[in-house]
Amino acid sequence: MTLLVTAATGHLGRLVVSALLERGTAPSDIVAGVRTPAKAADLADRGVRVVELDYSRPETLAPALTGVDRVLLISGTDADRVAGHRNVVAAVAEAGVERLVYTSAPRVDEIDYALGADHLATEQAIAASGVSATILRHNWYTENYLDAVARAAETGEIVAAAGDARVASASRRDYAEAAAVALTTDDLAGRTIEVGGDVAWTYDELAAAAGEVLGRPVTYTAVTVDQLAAGLEAAGLDAGTAAFVAGIDHAIARGALSQTDGALARIIGRPTTPLIDGLREGLASR
Repeated sequence: MTLLVTAATGHLGRLVVSALLERGTAPSDIVAGVRTPAKAADLADRGVRVVELDYSRPETLAPALTGVDRVLLISGTDADRVAGHRNVVAAVAEAGVERLVYTSAPRVDEIDYALGADHLATEQAIAASGVSATILRHNWYTENYLDAVARAAETGEIVAAAGDARVASASRRDYAEAAAVALTTDDLAGRTIEVGGDVAWTYDELAAAAGEVLGRPVTYTAVTVDQLAAGLEAAGLDAGTAAFVAGIDHAIARGALSQTDGALARIIGRPTTPLIDGLREGLASR
Protein backbone atom coordinates (compact mmCIF):
# COMPACT_ATOMS: atom_id res chain seq x y z
CA MET A 1 0.00 0.00 0.00
CA THR A 2 1.53 3.31 -1.09
CA LEU A 3 0.91 6.29 1.17
CA LEU A 4 1.32 9.93 0.15
CA VAL A 5 1.95 12.57 2.81
CA THR A 6 1.45 16.11 1.52
CA ALA A 7 3.34 19.10 2.95
CA ALA A 8 5.90 16.54 4.09
CA THR A 9 8.60 19.06 4.91
CA GLY A 10 6.34 20.95 7.31
CA HIS A 11 6.38 20.45 11.08
CA LEU A 12 3.45 18.01 11.05
CA GLY A 13 4.36 16.31 7.76
CA ARG A 14 7.83 15.30 8.91
CA LEU A 15 6.37 13.87 12.11
CA VAL A 16 3.80 11.86 10.13
CA VAL A 17 6.54 10.36 7.97
CA SER A 18 8.44 9.42 11.13
CA ALA A 19 5.29 7.94 12.69
CA LEU A 20 4.66 5.82 9.60
CA LEU A 21 8.20 4.49 9.69
CA GLU A 22 7.89 3.75 13.42
CA ARG A 23 4.70 1.78 12.70
CA GLY A 24 6.65 -0.41 10.32
CA THR A 25 5.71 1.11 6.97
CA ALA A 26 8.50 0.50 4.50
CA PRO A 27 10.22 3.71 3.36
CA SER A 28 9.59 2.67 -0.25
CA ASP A 29 5.83 2.71 0.46
CA ILE A 30 5.88 6.35 1.58
CA VAL A 31 5.69 9.25 -0.86
CA ALA A 32 6.58 12.71 0.44
CA GLY A 33 4.77 15.43 -1.51
CA VAL A 34 6.58 18.76 -1.21
CA ARG A 35 6.67 22.11 -2.96
CA THR A 36 10.47 22.15 -3.06
CA PRO A 37 12.03 18.69 -3.38
CA ALA A 38 15.49 20.08 -2.60
CA LYS A 39 14.29 20.77 0.95
CA ALA A 40 13.38 17.10 1.45
CA ALA A 41 16.85 15.60 1.06
CA ASP A 42 16.70 14.21 4.59
CA LEU A 43 13.49 12.32 3.74
CA ALA A 44 15.03 10.93 0.56
CA ASP A 45 18.02 9.81 2.63
CA ARG A 46 15.60 7.73 4.73
CA GLY A 47 14.43 5.91 1.60
CA VAL A 48 11.21 7.89 1.15
CA ARG A 49 10.24 8.80 -2.42
CA VAL A 50 10.04 12.59 -2.79
CA VAL A 51 7.77 14.17 -5.41
CA GLU A 52 6.88 17.73 -6.26
CA LEU A 53 3.37 18.57 -5.11
CA ASP A 54 2.01 22.10 -4.89
CA TYR A 55 -1.66 22.57 -4.01
CA SER A 56 -1.84 25.74 -6.10
CA ARG A 57 -0.32 24.11 -9.20
CA PRO A 58 -2.69 21.39 -10.46
CA GLU A 59 -0.15 20.18 -13.00
CA THR A 60 1.98 18.78 -10.15
CA LEU A 61 -0.84 16.75 -8.62
CA ALA A 62 -1.59 13.93 -11.07
CA PRO A 63 2.07 12.87 -11.41
CA ALA A 64 2.48 12.89 -7.63
CA LEU A 65 -0.60 10.67 -7.20
CA THR A 66 0.47 7.99 -9.66
CA GLY A 67 0.34 4.60 -7.95
CA VAL A 68 -0.80 6.07 -4.62
CA ASP A 69 -3.44 4.22 -2.56
CA ARG A 70 -4.03 6.62 0.35
CA VAL A 71 -3.35 10.33 0.80
CA LEU A 72 -2.91 12.56 3.83
CA LEU A 73 -3.94 16.10 2.93
CA ILE A 74 -2.36 18.39 5.50
CA SER A 75 -4.18 21.70 5.44
CA GLY A 76 -2.32 24.49 3.69
CA THR A 77 -1.31 27.93 4.89
CA ASP A 78 -1.82 30.02 1.75
CA ALA A 79 -4.28 32.90 1.84
CA ASP A 80 -6.56 31.01 -0.57
CA ARG A 81 -6.05 27.61 0.99
CA VAL A 82 -9.52 26.37 0.02
CA ALA A 83 -8.74 26.62 -3.69
CA GLY A 84 -5.59 24.58 -3.21
CA HIS A 85 -7.40 21.99 -1.14
CA ARG A 86 -10.08 21.66 -3.82
CA ASN A 87 -7.37 21.10 -6.41
CA VAL A 88 -5.99 18.21 -4.38
CA VAL A 89 -9.42 16.70 -3.69
CA ALA A 90 -10.31 16.80 -7.37
CA ALA A 91 -7.00 15.19 -8.33
CA VAL A 92 -7.44 12.49 -5.68
CA ALA A 93 -10.89 11.67 -7.02
CA GLU A 94 -9.62 11.59 -10.61
CA ALA A 95 -6.74 9.29 -9.64
CA GLY A 96 -9.07 6.81 -7.96
CA VAL A 97 -7.28 7.01 -4.63
CA GLU A 98 -8.72 4.57 -2.09
CA ARG A 99 -8.83 6.94 0.88
CA LEU A 100 -8.17 10.57 1.76
CA VAL A 101 -7.28 11.68 5.27
CA TYR A 102 -7.66 15.40 5.97
CA THR A 103 -6.42 17.49 8.91
CA SER A 104 -9.31 19.81 9.66
CA ALA A 105 -10.10 22.21 12.52
CA PRO A 106 -12.33 21.75 15.57
CA ARG A 107 -16.11 22.16 15.60
CA VAL A 108 -16.24 23.79 12.17
CA ASP A 109 -19.89 22.85 11.74
CA GLU A 110 -20.88 24.20 15.16
CA ILE A 111 -18.98 27.46 15.69
CA ASP A 112 -18.54 30.14 13.03
CA TYR A 113 -14.97 31.43 12.82
CA ALA A 114 -12.72 32.47 9.94
CA LEU A 115 -10.20 29.65 10.24
CA GLY A 116 -12.97 27.10 10.63
CA ALA A 117 -14.77 28.33 7.52
CA ASP A 118 -11.85 27.29 5.29
CA HIS A 119 -11.80 23.83 6.79
CA LEU A 120 -15.56 23.43 6.56
CA ALA A 121 -15.42 24.33 2.88
CA THR A 122 -12.74 21.69 2.37
CA GLU A 123 -14.76 19.07 4.23
CA GLN A 124 -17.70 19.88 1.98
CA ALA A 125 -15.53 19.52 -1.13
CA ILE A 126 -14.33 16.12 0.09
CA ALA A 127 -17.90 14.96 0.74
CA ALA A 128 -18.99 16.13 -2.72
CA SER A 129 -16.08 14.30 -4.38
CA GLY A 130 -17.32 10.87 -3.31
CA VAL A 131 -13.85 9.85 -2.13
CA SER A 132 -13.74 7.67 0.99
CA ALA A 133 -12.33 9.94 3.66
CA THR A 134 -11.29 10.28 7.27
CA ILE A 135 -11.56 13.78 8.71
CA LEU A 136 -9.36 14.44 11.73
CA ARG A 137 -10.49 17.71 13.31
CA HIS A 138 -7.38 18.77 15.16
CA ASN A 139 -7.71 20.79 18.33
CA TRP A 140 -4.83 23.20 18.98
CA TYR A 141 -1.19 22.19 18.86
CA THR A 142 0.56 22.87 22.17
CA GLU A 143 3.41 24.19 20.04
CA ASN A 144 1.14 27.08 19.02
CA TYR A 145 1.88 28.59 22.43
CA LEU A 146 5.67 28.44 22.30
CA ASP A 147 6.01 32.05 21.12
CA ALA A 148 3.72 33.26 23.90
CA VAL A 149 5.69 31.32 26.49
CA ALA A 150 8.99 32.63 25.11
CA ARG A 151 7.68 36.20 25.42
CA ALA A 152 6.54 35.44 28.96
CA ALA A 153 10.16 34.72 29.86
CA GLU A 154 10.69 38.48 29.49
CA THR A 155 7.29 39.94 30.39
CA GLY A 156 5.98 37.51 32.98
CA GLU A 157 2.55 37.41 31.35
CA ILE A 158 0.57 35.69 28.66
CA VAL A 159 -1.94 38.02 27.01
CA ALA A 160 -5.01 36.63 25.25
CA ALA A 161 -8.65 37.42 24.52
CA ALA A 162 -9.84 33.93 25.37
CA GLY A 163 -11.60 34.76 28.63
CA ASP A 164 -11.95 31.71 30.88
CA ALA A 165 -12.17 29.26 27.99
CA ARG A 166 -10.53 25.87 27.98
CA VAL A 167 -8.21 24.40 25.33
CA ALA A 168 -7.70 20.66 24.78
CA SER A 169 -4.33 20.93 23.08
CA ALA A 170 -1.97 18.09 22.27
CA SER A 171 1.48 17.92 20.75
CA ARG A 172 2.06 17.69 17.02
CA ARG A 173 3.58 14.27 17.59
CA ASP A 174 0.27 13.05 19.03
CA TYR A 175 -1.66 14.25 15.98
CA ALA A 176 0.99 12.82 13.64
CA GLU A 177 0.60 9.39 15.19
CA ALA A 178 -3.19 9.59 14.71
CA ALA A 179 -2.70 10.45 11.04
CA ALA A 180 -0.41 7.45 10.65
CA VAL A 181 -3.11 5.21 12.17
CA ALA A 182 -5.72 6.66 9.80
CA LEU A 183 -3.47 5.97 6.81
CA THR A 184 -2.36 2.47 7.72
CA THR A 185 -5.55 0.90 9.14
CA ASP A 186 -9.24 0.78 8.32
CA ASP A 187 -10.25 1.66 11.88
CA LEU A 188 -11.13 5.29 11.10
CA ALA A 189 -12.48 4.90 7.57
CA GLY A 190 -15.42 7.14 6.74
CA ARG A 191 -15.33 8.95 10.08
CA THR A 192 -15.13 12.60 11.13
CA ILE A 193 -13.45 12.78 14.52
CA GLU A 194 -12.76 15.65 16.91
CA VAL A 195 -9.27 14.90 18.24
CA GLY A 196 -7.51 16.74 21.04
CA GLY A 197 -5.64 16.41 24.28
CA ASP A 198 -6.90 14.43 27.25
CA VAL A 199 -7.09 17.56 29.43
CA ALA A 200 -8.81 20.84 28.55
CA TRP A 201 -6.84 23.51 30.40
CA THR A 202 -7.52 27.19 31.14
CA TYR A 203 -5.21 30.08 30.33
CA ASP A 204 -4.44 30.44 34.03
CA GLU A 205 -3.23 26.84 33.90
CA LEU A 206 -1.24 27.65 30.75
CA ALA A 207 0.44 30.51 32.63
CA ALA A 208 1.20 28.22 35.56
CA ALA A 209 2.73 25.61 33.24
CA ALA A 210 4.77 28.29 31.49
CA GLY A 211 5.99 29.55 34.86
CA GLU A 212 7.14 26.08 35.85
CA VAL A 213 8.94 25.57 32.55
CA LEU A 214 10.55 29.02 32.65
CA GLY A 215 11.35 29.03 36.36
CA ARG A 216 9.66 32.38 36.96
CA PRO A 217 6.15 33.58 37.82
CA VAL A 218 3.85 33.98 34.82
CA THR A 219 0.29 35.31 34.90
CA TYR A 220 -2.54 35.32 32.38
CA THR A 221 -3.78 38.77 31.38
CA ALA A 222 -7.23 38.67 29.81
CA VAL A 223 -8.03 41.42 27.29
CA THR A 224 -10.86 42.09 24.88
CA VAL A 225 -10.72 41.10 21.24
CA ASP A 226 -10.43 44.77 20.23
CA GLN A 227 -7.60 45.33 22.70
CA LEU A 228 -5.76 42.29 21.41
CA ALA A 229 -6.15 43.40 17.78
CA ALA A 230 -4.87 46.87 18.66
CA GLY A 231 -1.89 45.40 20.47
CA LEU A 232 -1.04 43.18 17.52
CA GLU A 233 -1.21 46.14 15.16
CA ALA A 234 1.05 48.10 17.49
CA ALA A 235 3.48 45.18 17.36
CA GLY A 236 3.63 45.47 13.56
CA LEU A 237 0.87 43.27 12.13
CA ASP A 238 -1.36 44.70 9.44
CA ALA A 239 -4.99 45.31 10.41
CA GLY A 240 -6.34 42.30 8.54
CA THR A 241 -3.89 39.84 10.07
CA ALA A 242 -4.38 41.32 13.53
CA ALA A 243 -8.15 40.93 13.21
CA PHE A 244 -7.75 37.35 12.00
CA VAL A 245 -5.53 36.39 14.94
CA ALA A 246 -7.78 38.15 17.45
CA GLY A 247 -10.75 36.40 15.87
CA ILE A 248 -9.19 33.04 16.69
CA ASP A 249 -9.10 34.04 20.36
CA HIS A 250 -12.75 35.05 20.06
CA ALA A 251 -13.56 31.56 18.76
CA ILE A 252 -11.59 30.02 21.61
CA ALA A 253 -13.57 32.14 24.08
CA ARG A 254 -16.76 30.72 22.55
CA GLY A 255 -15.62 27.16 23.18
CA ALA A 256 -14.09 26.14 19.85
CA LEU A 257 -11.26 24.26 21.56
CA SER A 258 -12.92 23.16 24.79
CA GLN A 259 -14.14 19.69 23.85
CA THR A 260 -12.25 16.52 24.64
CA ASP A 261 -13.53 12.97 24.92
CA GLY A 262 -10.29 10.99 24.80
CA ALA A 263 -10.62 10.12 21.10
CA LEU A 264 -7.02 11.03 20.27
CA ALA A 265 -5.62 8.93 23.10
CA ARG A 266 -7.74 5.97 22.02
CA ILE A 267 -6.50 6.27 18.44
CA ILE A 268 -2.81 6.43 19.33
CA GLY A 269 -3.06 3.92 22.18
CA ARG A 270 -1.52 6.09 24.89
CA PRO A 271 -2.29 9.27 26.85
CA THR A 272 -1.75 12.49 24.95
CA THR A 273 1.27 14.63 25.82
CA PRO A 274 0.55 16.78 28.91
CA LEU A 275 0.63 20.54 28.43
CA ILE A 276 3.76 21.13 30.50
CA ASP A 277 5.66 18.35 28.75
CA GLY A 278 4.67 19.67 25.34
CA LEU A 279 5.86 23.16 26.25
CA ARG A 280 9.11 21.90 27.73
CA GLU A 281 9.88 19.69 24.73
CA GLY A 282 8.93 22.41 22.27
CA LEU A 283 11.11 25.07 23.86
CA ALA A 284 14.04 22.65 24.11
CA SER A 285 13.88 21.89 20.38
CA ARG A 286 13.82 25.52 19.24
